[in-house]
Amino acid sequence: MEWGNYSMYADFFLLGLFSNTRFPWLLFALILLVFVISIASNTIMIILIQVDSVLHMPMYFLLSQLSLMDILYISTIVPKMLVDQVLGHTAISFAACTAQHFLYLTLAGAEFFLLGLMTYDRYVAICHPLHYPILMSRKVCLLIVVAAWLGGSIDGFLLTPVTMQFPFCASREINHFFCEVPALLKLSCTDTSAYETAMYVCCILMLLIPFSVISASYTRILITVYRMTEAEGRKKAVATCSSHMVIVCLFYGAAMYTYVLPHSYHTPEQDKTVSAFYTILTPMLNPLIYSLRNKDVTGALQKALGRCFSSGRLNAF
Repeated sequence: MEWGNYSMYADFFLLGLFSNTRFPWLLFALILLVFVISIASNTIMIILIQVDSVLHMPMYFLLSQLSLMDILYISTIVPKMLVDQVLGHTAISFAACTAQHFLYLTLAGAEFFLLGLMTYDRYVAICHPLHYPILMSRKVCLLIVVAAWLGGSIDGFLLTPVTMQFPFCASREINHFFCEVPALLKLSCTDTSAYETAMYVCCILMLLIPFSVISASYTRILITVYRMTEAEGRKKAVATCSSHMVIVCLFYGAAMYTYVLPHSYHTPEQDKTVSAFYTILTPMLNPLIYSLRNKDVTGALQKALGRCFSSGRLNAF
């Protein structure tokens, strides 16, 4: 293959989400709105969990970590995409692309692991409630969080150097809105099939094994819930578990399409749409799904709003 104009550290050019749409500014406004809602809702979730004693429980501590990951996750991709649209700028330096690639893999990996490990909390709470304080102690919660962040970091540290060491040539135009692995590999001057196969196997293990564990855990949970005699306890268990399962299905399902489904079933536009779903929409949906289906969270939010309005009235007088 001719490598005539090859330069390893030259800039890339992100074609983005807006290039093929008839109404780019409408899409820009929607994504900006989603970004603001995502940052605000996740920040509110973290603050509520910190200040309300009712939410000082292992499940909500893990949920606060999920919200933190979502804030960092969406902030890694969306701000540059929006600024580039305003300025009409599509270039991204090799260093910035590498950093974005690493942060994306680290945060996505950490979220995958955390969502899987959060199933253990629900399993213990419903199937072994008497042992919950011991099996979900503060030490165990910290170990779960550390394991999730460590797993994501290993993912980023392993894949980023390998992906970015390939020689990139041709137009260096990435038909995507951020530096995602499949889009980058399409620009390589060399054969990447061996690496893609290894990454494919790695992704199957990383996605399917946790998803299988989650499915097995929830099978046990559903059996336990079915045997419950108290209607209120059954309703609360189903509400909490269904929220987690919805988020797992959204996040894992989109990622399975991107990294597990064979390339012959992909098109660039479909890839961008699916990636936008789990990198932009999912961080917004996570806190909304949990808050709308969880009485503890909605109760804490109502109390916080009540305090704000009460203090406002007092200050007015």
